Amino acid sequence: MDLMLIFTFIGGIGLFLLGMRLMTDGLKVAAGDTLREILARGTATTPRGILAGIAITTAVQSSSAVIFATVGFVNAGLLTLFQAVGVIIGSNVGTTVTSWLVAIVGFNVDLQALAMPVIAIGVILRVTGKGSRRPALGDALTGFGIFFLGLDVLKETFDGFGEGIDLEEFAGHGILSLLAFTAIGIVLTVIMNSSSAALAITLTAAGSGLIPLNAAAAMVIGANVGTTSTALFAVIGASSNAKRAATAHVMFNAITGLIAFIALPALLWLVVFLASLFNLDPGPATFLAIFHTMTKLLGMAIFWPLTPQVVRLLEKRFISPEEDHGKPKHIKDSLASTPDLALDALNMELSRIGAMARSNAKDVLSAEGSASIERLAKERDGIDKLVLATGNFVNKVQTNNIPEKMADNFPLGVRIGRYYSDVAEHDADIAKTEGKLPPIEDEHIAAKVAEFKQHAAAIIDLSNTDDELFSSKNLKEAVKAFEHEYQQLKAILLRAGTNNQISVRQMVARLDELSAIRRVIDQIFKAAKHSRKFKKYRKQFKAENDAKGVNGDNDDDAESGLDEIENKPASTST
Repeated sequence: MDLMLIFTFIGGIGLFLLGMRLMTDGLKVAAGDTLREILARGTATTPRGILAGIAITTAVQSSSAVIFATVGFVNAGLLTLFQAVGVIIGSNVGTTVTSWLVAIVGFNVDLQALAMPVIAIGVILRVTGKGSRRPALGDALTGFGIFFLGLDVLKETFDGFGEGIDLEEFAGHGILSLLAFTAIGIVLTVIMNSSSAALAITLTAAGSGLIPLNAAAAMVIGANVGTTSTALFAVIGASSNAKRAATAHVMFNAITGLIAFIALPALLWLVVFLASLFNLDPGPATFLAIFHTMTKLLGMAIFWPLTPQVVRLLEKRFISPEEDHGKPKHIKDSLASTPDLALDALNMELSRIGAMARSNAKDVLSAEGSASIERLAKERDGIDKLVLATGNFVNKVQTNNIPEKMADNFPLGVRIGRYYSDVAEHDADIAKTEGKLPPIEDEHIAAKVAEFKQHAAAIIDLSNTDDELFSSKNLKEAVKAFEHEYQQLKAILLRAGTNNQISVRQMVARLDELSAIRRVIDQIFKAAKHSRKFKKYRKQFKAENDAKGVNGDNDDDAESGLDEIENKPASTST
């Protein structure tokens, strides 16, 4: 294999990845709710998904393209994993149409002829659709076309490779021979990235008498397994759900291939019986087409009833850090019937949410912070999911008999969660604003703004009610000083904008930033205040007969001070 062949192969993979990226990004923008609704209706149930997979694969004559597109839809959030599994099953059944066409008429799809019009339409939509969704739709279509072009490059590169292989030396009648031919089918499909091309080689070898039909059937099994390479290419850099969809495709073909190999004698007998029953041409081409169809139907019979179990299994795999953040670790439905345990679990989950919110807020405020808009959006999504989970948990707890003294504490936990959710939202807003702001040229003003952010970060540290050194009094004083500093810095920026020390645009943008930081501190402060109350109530329930547990908190006076600050209206305008 020369160097040019290697580079061509890598280039074909590059076209695959480029097509996937364009398709995914285009669909996210162009689809909106309309395409999502169409896809949801067409794949709402597993039978519908299977029929959709069969129909689409029959239309485009490429299961690789359908699987690739399905993974792209999942990556774009247009299909759920459950819906994708149905399409994957249907696509694997639909690919047998190609084998029948290859067997009967020697049909061979001209992928380049298909790709170029699709790319042309995509480019036209891109350049003529300014101000609408057409450019995004054009990108998606161009992505599809580039994918087909990549597939064509790989097939053209290795056309001569399969024809030059001498299969006669591997012929035999034992299990080792069948394993060898299965491996050959896998290798050929991976190299040419086309199970149809591998099947064509198999048909040629069997038709010329180079290999017996049982060996050719083993190659068909190998080709089915080898076609999973497309899905593996598709998940490079993809989302966790896309990786799960690709894994479902791998599982379908690997498990079906294993069972078909074990049951090979029975399947071969059944193929001969069916060919005789329907009076079909007994030639190798028809024989292998029937066998190919049998294996795919076998896989469908296995996986269709198991779709819910497969989805549940896959959802436990490829969990991203953001997904892990968004999964509750302490609250469980089994605890909802025991109020004391439920209260402890809720307390631990709220502490976890608070730690996440404070960490993100400090990251945004730090000059050396590594906060990115994309990461903060994912973190915010994780926090929102946790807050929603705590709300659902509290609803389940409240359906049980809760002691009257505990009735108000659970809703208080939901309130705390909402404060942390608001903090995450403001963090994302600050990050977006900061990324667009030019640096402040006036050194004095720049130092004041940096100092303001440092003080905000210090307050965030003080607001951690899980810290043994937490003091409501210290937090109250720090917030009071911060409010005073905010008003001073606001006046400085207004004067600087009026005196042309900074541009009016810079002034307005910086005032918006300061206001957003102030809102973060406001929500952090409220969360700390109510978290303190929540933890005090929890102590009382733990030791209700202990007077110190009720009245022994030396921060009660400070708590009333916090009330004063919270009740004072805080302007959110600049």
